[in-house]
Amino acid sequence: MNPLWTLLPPLAAIPFILFFGEARRNLREGSIVVAGIVLVLINVSIYRATLAGETLESGELRLLHATAGVTGGADGTVYALELAAEPMGVMFGLLASFLWIVTTFYSVGYMRGHAEANQTRFYTCFAIALSAVMAAAYSANLLTLFVAYEVLTLSTVPLVTHAGNDASRKAGRVYLGILLATSIGLFLPAIIWTSIAAGSLEFVPGGVLGAAGLGGGALALLLGLFMFGIGKAAVMPLHRWLPAAMVAPTPVSALLHAVAVVKTGVFSLLKIVTYTFGIDTLSGSGAAAWLLPFAAFTVIAASVVAFTKDNLKARLAYSTIGQLSYIVLAALLATTMSITGGAMHIVMHAFGKITLFFCAGALIVFAHKTLISELDGYGRRMPVTMGAFFIGALGIIGLPPAGGLWSKALIVGGSLDTGTVFWAIVLLVSTLLNIAYLMPIPIRAFFRPLPGVAPGEQVARAEAALPSLAAIVVTATVTVLLFLYPAPLVELLGLIRWRAES
Repeated sequence: MNPLWTLLPPLAAIPFILFFGEARRNLREGSIVVAGIVLVLINVSIYRATLAGETLESGELRLLHATAGVTGGADGTVYALELAAEPMGVMFGLLASFLWIVTTFYSVGYMRGHAEANQTRFYTCFAIALSAVMAAAYSANLLTLFVAYEVLTLSTVPLVTHAGNDASRKAGRVYLGILLATSIGLFLPAIIWTSIAAGSLEFVPGGVLGAAGLGGGALALLLGLFMFGIGKAAVMPLHRWLPAAMVAPTPVSALLHAVAVVKTGVFSLLKIVTYTFGIDTLSGSGAAAWLLPFAAFTVIAASVVAFTKDNLKARLAYSTIGQLSYIVLAALLATTMSITGGAMHIVMHAFGKITLFFCAGALIVFAHKTLISELDGYGRRMPVTMGAFFIGALGIIGLPPAGGLWSKALIVGGSLDTGTVFWAIVLLVSTLLNIAYLMPIPIRAFFRPLPGVAPGEQVARAEAALPSLAAIVVTATVTVLLFLYPAPLVELLGLIRWRAES
C-alpha cells in the first residue's frame, strides 16, 4: 500500500525490455504487460485503502506515504521528495496504470504493422514516462511534483522524435523548448515563491497559502505563474508544442493526450489549486478572475481551429487543447463541484480521446488514410474501428451513453455555483462545436458511399491487427461503462470533495 511501490514496476520492466530487445519482441512486450498488471494491482490496493480511510482524519490518510531523501534549509524548513496517497492522485494513478496496459497492446499491433524502427527505445522511454506519471500522481509536495514533471518531459522527447526525420526533430525542439521554458521560467519561480510565502511546499487539505498573508494581487500573479508554468496544460498561447508533437507515432499521441503528458499538466493544476491555494482562499480572493478568460478563449478557439483541420490527428490535437481547458476552467472556478468535475473529466476525456487516437492510428496503418475527407464509406470497410470512433466522439462531446456527460455536467454546475452563467455558456457553445467537428467523421464513414464500390456490393473488411483492435474495443467499452456505472469513480470523487472542503 506504499505509493513508492508504484514507481517500481515500470522501472523494473526496463532491464527486461533492453535484454529481450528486437530479437525476442514477444518476451519484451510480455514483460511490459506483466509490469502493467502488477502496477494496476498496486494502485487497486491503494484505492481500497484510501476508500477505507474515508471517515478518518486527513492526517491518518497520510499513513500511505513514503519519503525518499530529505535536506534541511538554513531556516529549518524541510524539503523532501515525498509520496503520499490522496484521492485525486489515486484516481490518476489508477487511470494511467490501466491505460498503460491497453496502450501496450495497441502499440504491439501498430508498431509491428507500421514496421517502426527503434521499438525497444520506444518501450523503454514509455516505461520511464509512466514511472514519472506515478510520481506526479502521488506527489506529496510541490518539489516532488516538479521533479516528476521534468522527468516526464525529458523521457517523452525521444518518443516525439521517434521517426528521426527533420519534421520530428523540429517538433521535438518545439516540444522541449516550450515545456522547459515554461517550467523553469514560470513553474519553478512559483514554487520558490510559495516556499518563501507559506514556509511549506506540502499538499494539505485547505491549502498552505491561506495563512501566508498574500494579498489578492499577489495570489493572482502566483496563480498565473502556476497556470502558464504548467505548459503541459496547453493553455493558449502556450499550446503549440501539442499539435507539433503529432508527427510522432499514434501510440505516442495516445500517450501524450490520454495517459501521461497533458493529463499530468491539468492534474498538477487541479492539485495545486486544491492543496496549495485551497478553494476557499482562491474563491474568496478573486485571484482567478483574470485567468478565466484565457481558459475560456482556449476552449472556444481550439474547437474552432479543430473544425478547420482535415488531417485527423491534427483535428484531434486541437480537440484535446480545448478539452484540457475544460479542466483548467474547472480548477479556476474553485468550487467543490467544479474541482470534482475537473477531476472526473480527466478520466472521461482520457478514455474518449485515447479511443479516437487508437482509431486514427488504425486508419493510418491499416487503411493508409490520414485525412477526414478520405474516410467516405469506411464504416463499411472498418465497422468496428469507426463504431468505436463514434463512441469516443460521444465521450468527448458529453452525450449519452458516454461518461463525458457526467463530468461536463459537474463543471457546468460548478460554474453556476459561482453565481454567473457565462462560463456555463462557454462550455455549452464548445459542446456544440464538438458536435460540429467530430460527428461528421462517423457520419461520412457510415452514410456516404465508399469510392469505387457500387451500392450493395460486398466490401472486404480491413480492421486493425487483433492487439490494436482489442485495445480499441476495451477503451470504447469503458467509455460507455463510465456512463452506466460510474460508482467506483464517484466514491473517489466524494473523497476529493471532502478533502477540498477540509
